[in-house]
Amino acid sequence: MIRCLIVEDEPLAADVLADYIGQVPSLALKAVCADAIQAMERLQQEPIDLLFLDIHLPGLKGLDFLQTLSKPPRVIITTAYHEYALKGYELNVVDYLLKPIEFKRFLQAISKVQAAAGQPVRREVITLVSDKKKVLVPTDEILYVESQKEYIHVQTKTGVIVSKYALSRLEGELDARAFLRIHRSFIISLDKITAFSQQEVEVAGKRLPVGGLYRDAVAKVLGQRFGQSQ
Repeated sequence: MIRCLIVEDEPLAADVLADYIGQVPSLALKAVCADAIQAMERLQQEPIDLLFLDIHLPGLKGLDFLQTLSKPPRVIITTAYHEYALKGYELNVVDYLLKPIEFKRFLQAISKVQAAAGQPVRREVITLVSDKKKVLVPTDEILYVESQKEYIHVQTKTGVIVSKYALSRLEGELDARAFLRIHRSFIISLDKITAFSQQEVEVAGKRLPVGGLYRDAVAKVLGQRFGQSQ
């Protein structure tokens, strides 16, 4: 069993997470804490394997609290703010879930925890509607995603899937440690990068632009991942 602790000051959000945890047999919810101080006391009382941590907590903020822990459990960040994803990446969190959290996305995050714990995991997929059919797309086959007006073009190893879907919504469903938004129109798979510079990233022979607003964050992530920023 993976022993879980929810640190969340919004009752509705905490209830959703508690419900999701209750649907997964390998998870056991030990407590729900409304702030970081309560969570700190709980961590001293009993062993916890997995922390569901909100960022905007009263008093000590979630990421600040995480930095105070010398030996933190595995952490899944839960927040309504995507701009903290890079900081979560730096703190080596398991995953970064954007509210409102869908159960499918929750299960994807849990699969990463299970993999780290040596438990069997399912292959991660996203479900898109394309040509009036539901298409299951394994995330490890995605090369990059391009937004064109209200549609996204998901480039995979075997072809392109076109779906009426918001790129920002898809960004929230994809693993923030495996995919990176580099432009208002592009998300890339970090594992599929073959070359990069400050201005562009190359994925499977396709040169994709890095947007000005994303340039610093992209350089930092790629620098950490590949050992240099340019």
